[in-house]
Amino acid sequence: MARHGLDEARKMTDNDHRQIERDSLFVMADLRVEGAEGEHRVKIRNLSAGGAMAEGEVRVQPGAGIEVLIRNIGWVEGSVAWVQENRFGIAFRDEIDPKVARAPASAGSDAHRLLRPPPAAASAVLRKI
Repeated sequence: MARHGLDEARKMTDNDHRQIERDSLFVMADLRVEGAEGEHRVKIRNLSAGGAMAEGEVRVQPGAGIEVLIRNIGWVEGSVAWVQENRFGIAFRDEIDPKVARAPASAGSDAHRLLRPPPAAASAVLRKI
């Protein structure tokens, strides 16, 4: 009987979890893990107001405190909710607006460093010989 109750509780949790609205996307982010040095690059696979699914080579444990730098939002604090191979869930401490992260990178972001200059700007540095 206790086993049946556990299965029902797990099913309810899974069903409740599926009700959260998510935005599927693919965006790179920086991740800091509490108690570890440095930052790690991860791929954000989906994003909701309360959390995200990330993928990367960084090794994390459920319950670990993290901070993730999300495009157009900034550093967001949270904790690791689950881990499955190189993917893991992040539960944010405070809710965010996932539509902000989905928008094109803001002018104040570092995204401009990743873009090539427009052809006109590139040709401006060339000179005839």
